[in-house]
Amino acid sequence: MWSLSNIATSIDQWLNETFNPTLALIIEMLIAGVAVIGLFAMLGLILVIMERKVSAWIQIRLGPNRVGPKGMFQSLADTLKLLVKEGMTPGGADKLLFNVAPFVAMIVAMLLMAPIAFAKDFQLWDLNIGVLYITAVSSISVISILMAGWASNNKYSLLGAMRSGAQIVSYELSAGLAILAIVVLTGSLRISDIINAQADGWWIFKGHIPAIISFIIFIIAVTAETNRAPFDMAEAESELTAGFHTEYSGMKFALFFLAEYVNVFIVCAIGATLFLGGWMPFHIGNWEAFNHVMDYIPSSIWFFGKTFFLIFLIMWFRWTFPRLRIDQLLNLEWKYLLPISMFNLLLVTVIAILGWHF
Repeated sequence: MWSLSNIATSIDQWLNETFNPTLALIIEMLIAGVAVIGLFAMLGLILVIMERKVSAWIQIRLGPNRVGPKGMFQSLADTLKLLVKEGMTPGGADKLLFNVAPFVAMIVAMLLMAPIAFAKDFQLWDLNIGVLYITAVSSISVISILMAGWASNNKYSLLGAMRSGAQIVSYELSAGLAILAIVVLTGSLRISDIINAQADGWWIFKGHIPAIISFIIFIIAVTAETNRAPFDMAEAESELTAGFHTEYSGMKFALFFLAEYVNVFIVCAIGATLFLGGWMPFHIGNWEAFNHVMDYIPSSIWFFGKTFFLIFLIMWFRWTFPRLRIDQLLNLEWKYLLPISMFNLLLVTVIAILGWHF
């Protein structure tokens, strides 16, 4: 059967037969880097047009319909516009930090790609602390926003950056506790172990109500962490023009824009891995015939299907709920989500110790 792992294995064998092991490893790393950059570009194009189509569908309007068939090339035209647009640096700005901030956002997004399993046996780096690595590296993204806000020498940018800092630091707690619930059920921080533990059922089904609560809290928290509406306090067009990236234009703005969509993909990929089995097909107990049919669907399709379903959910939130005020946003985290997360983690621990999960 066709699979990404078979392609990767064939390339690895050919390189090792043709070149010495060191050169083969260097070429493989270059191929992986180019593949990640290519994936970023494709995600930017696909997610922008998907967002516009989803928003049009929710608001009962046509959406982009002029460039290409059904307007599908609209995001390509937007990318071309940003490529040829002049990049401006405001007077009084800290030029070094102003120019470096968009690249920090992109580098963090690239680092987060490493432990994600896109298909069966298709993963860049299956390190034994995969979940800890993801939570640690993802917290660095706020630095790029603070750098951009402070270096722009603009009060709106600074206010947006400070809001983002408070928001991300707050919601990281709930997201981390939701992830810990699955780590407790699995007993491992390794991504491959978490996926293999769901061979007889995804955690959202066999983890009882605490797993469902963790999933809901995780989706809310990562929506806030990625600064998506209704938690887009860092940008808030009607209040801060565009928040931390008010002064950015051209390719620097495009990098922030791309990093936001890539981060949405990454958090949804992590959610799909932890709660929906990642690349693991949908299996039901001892239903051998049904499970056998599900196994025919390639694992990469399962992974991307689940991930894009979660992306659709987050887009649905954006075009359905009104923006919260900053005090409402922080109250939601500190008064409700965090206490619920802590009690839920305690409940999951009891379930895991007593073996009450399926």
